[in-house]
Amino acid sequence: MPIALAVVLMPYVADAQDADPLPNQSDSTTYANLFNGEFTPGTGFTLVKTQHGSLNISVYGLFRYMNQYAVGDAFTDHLGNVRHVNPRNDLNWQRTFAWLTGFFYDPKFRYNITLWSLPTTQQTLLFGNLQYRAAPALVFGVGIGPNLTARSVQGQWPWFPASDRQMAEEFFRGGFSSGFWITGEVRSRLTYTLSVNNNISQLGVPQSVDKPELAYSVDLRWQPTTGEFGPRNGFGDFEFHKRVATQFGVNATTSREDRAASLAEPPATTQIRLSDGVIPFDVGALAPGVTVQKLTYNYLSFDASAKYRGWTFMSEYYFRWLTQFVADGPLPQKSIYDNGFMAELGRMVVPRTVHVYFATGYVFDQFKRRPWELSGGASYYPYRSRSWRLNAHYIHIVRSPTGSFFGYYTAGQTGTTISLGTDILL
Repeated sequence: MPIALAVVLMPYVADAQDADPLPNQSDSTTYANLFNGEFTPGTGFTLVKTQHGSLNISVYGLFRYMNQYAVGDAFTDHLGNVRHVNPRNDLNWQRTFAWLTGFFYDPKFRYNITLWSLPTTQQTLLFGNLQYRAAPALVFGVGIGPNLTARSVQGQWPWFPASDRQMAEEFFRGGFSSGFWITGEVRSRLTYTLSVNNNISQLGVPQSVDKPELAYSVDLRWQPTTGEFGPRNGFGDFEFHKRVATQFGVNATTSREDRAASLAEPPATTQIRLSDGVIPFDVGALAPGVTVQKLTYNYLSFDASAKYRGWTFMSEYYFRWLTQFVADGPLPQKSIYDNGFMAELGRMVVPRTVHVYFATGYVFDQFKRRPWELSGGASYYPYRSRSWRLNAHYIHIVRSPTGSFFGYYTAGQTGTTISLGTDILL
């Protein structure tokens, strides 16, 4: 799908020397959105600005009602085991972010202190990152950042169609972890990022149980026709592009992962799931009574997107290999290969006010379970600004391969999810 879209849009590349007439404004006046996704603030409010430094505060909040109608309260995994499905029906203040950002002595030296809270799991964390902008082509960063997997972890948030990711990207993607990265515009409209992280996801994995293996990832993003793709390169043509804006990307990641817990304890590493929704480090995930202690996660994806006169199309194709298993018993397979895609189509039906969208995703998995979904919804912007959104979201899903209290999915679920939410980014 990304390749087909690239062929269709190639005639527009000839006009690449002409930028879109829309202003390409930063998401924050003090901390531009390079690729940090969830850890990049909005415009916020500048509290202090002197020649020695500055201080800006920005906040995000999400409240959501979610009801999951599961077909049955159990599912059968790829080994034939019957597992429980726990569908949700709840009202929650889902997520909070607060950012303190600015520069210190040198405007090229930026800091970001982030407060993140997820009441559904009773988790609250305080962390940050630092960046030094040596040149447009050379920006250094340290701190919490994404592994360079799905496009949605690299700056789009929270400008998704709804308030969380779709099934396929949620299943295949990596998470966020402490690391070091280099990013910049290697040539006009072509951006690169190289990142080294502790692991595929640091959430739930304290340093006391983390292993010395590191995660390595790379991203290339090309915006040939207009040199931009709207705020945060996100979904929705809120800005109503008068010329076709295009974006193409490729990402690759490799990481040696450990379950980060003793055999008597549940695994601390939970980002990776098998296509039946089971965590591969769980006891009996791949063979009865056998526990996987280590594996290698390899990932590759291609994405292609376009915006024009209120329309938005985004697509991504994913490939994932789980290899080099170390377990306390024999396993029926030496590796697991899964691939799949997601596609999203949206239209701003009332300019800067009402947006409707449709999405789908499919996983071609080694266990031939073939998870898929169809979803759609609408967003209303009361003040004709992205800063405040009301959203209604509908999902029909079959054999969900992913699940968490972060997003829309419960592992193994077949059925319908309805969500009503409102979020702000200031």
